[in-house]
Amino acid sequence: MLRILLIAAAVLAAIVVVLLVYAATKPGTFRVERSILIDAPPGDIYAEIEDFRRWRAWSPYEDRDPNLERSYSGAEKGVGAQYAWQGDSNVGSGRMEIRDAVPASEIVIALDFLEPMEAHNMAFFTMTPEAGATRLAWVMEGPSNLMFNVMGIFVDMDAMIGTDFEAGLAKMKSNLEEGEQP
Repeated sequence: MLRILLIAAAVLAAIVVVLLVYAATKPGTFRVERSILIDAPPGDIYAEIEDFRRWRAWSPYEDRDPNLERSYSGAEKGVGAQYAWQGDSNVGSGRMEIRDAVPASEIVIALDFLEPMEAHNMAFFTMTPEAGATRLAWVMEGPSNLMFNVMGIFVDMDAMIGTDFEAGLAKMKSNLEEGEQP
């Protein structure tokens, strides 16, 4: 019996080592990107993003916790605007700050997750005129440490985060094209 336990422990240890080695070979950064074509001028889309208070109308994360606590500080909108949240396990806690903005073109946001796992990423929104409409791209990128890479073996982070981005972009498209802005 002891021999079987030792063999099982050795096999388990070997599997863990293989997983860690494999995870260590993965890139040290990640990037998730989704885009959508919206029949609205870039300036209208920009206004939805530069004011964190307007995110409640389209962000896929805003409705996950009905008791989500929000706070806004810094500039009212644009560069220096800050948004912090504290929620349940569905949304955790964190903060965002607009670091750079080119009106009707691009917004760069520092995105700091504090719970359930600490992470410091960047989000980018770009608005590009295309075929009489605007192509809106939502990108998140950041460092990918060993723990994140191990998780990535079992969970497709691009698909998980990308699905959220797709939902938010679709909601913004619907709101802007159907005139349902706050």
